Amino acid sequence: MAVYNYLMDVVRRRGAGYIVLIDPDRHTRKQIGELVESACEGDADAIFVGSSIVLNSGFDSLVRLIKRIASVPVILFPGSTMQISRHADAILFLSLVSGRDPNYLIGEQVKAAPVIRHLGVEPISTGYMLIESGKMTSAEFMSNTRPIPRDKFDIAKATALAAEFLGMKLIYLEAGSGATYPVKTEMVQEVCRYIQTPLIVGGGIRKPEEARARVEAGASFIVTGNILENRKNRSLISEFAQAVHVKV
Repeated sequence: MAVYNYLMDVVRRRGAGYIVLIDPDRHTRKQIGELVESACEGDADAIFVGSSIVLNSGFDSLVRLIKRIASVPVILFPGSTMQISRHADAILFLSLVSGRDPNYLIGEQVKAAPVIRHLGVEPISTGYMLIESGKMTSAEFMSNTRPIPRDKFDIAKATALAAEFLGMKLIYLEAGSGATYPVKTEMVQEVCRYIQTPLIVGGGIRKPEEARARVEAGASFIVTGNILENRKNRSLISEFAQAVHVKV
């Protein structure tokens, strides 16, 4: 519970939390180290590590590298049971509640649970909801599930509430890596008004003002990833952090 409690404390102290997502396949080890340093110096509250599919066979050693450099919690954001490492502080124990494939609702979780317990990594149960973003994303393709249409607020609300009733500690609205459009601010607002569980929003957020709008709509955490792959955009980390941290 240490990392989850830390995240909740961030929300209490700062209004909302800013998280940098690192995809191991999109960076060299050197670039990953530089990105971790930039994230911590830029006042990010945590680092997510993961991808829909990891081609790099050295995932465990990369997580160890990230953990050694990071001054904030390193949290796994796994696309499969292959993305588990003892070196992480916690793991999002995801259930794809927006889909209807039992393998991603409970199948992969049954395989992963004993491994996570054995490694001593803190699990954070998370209701994962894919939201349509203008194009097919990796998460949509790999899970073979249809996302919730971006204008169907009622479906998003009911799905998030079901995840809350199932005991999920976090709800994640995900437009997907490289999304054309981020999750609509209106959907964030509608879902947040309907549930009490802290909400994470990620995918397609490219500007600090877009992050701020979703925090003002009720999001507890904002995640950015693709926009930071270009070194020229690393200065945006501190801008995103300032936009998300509505309490000073």
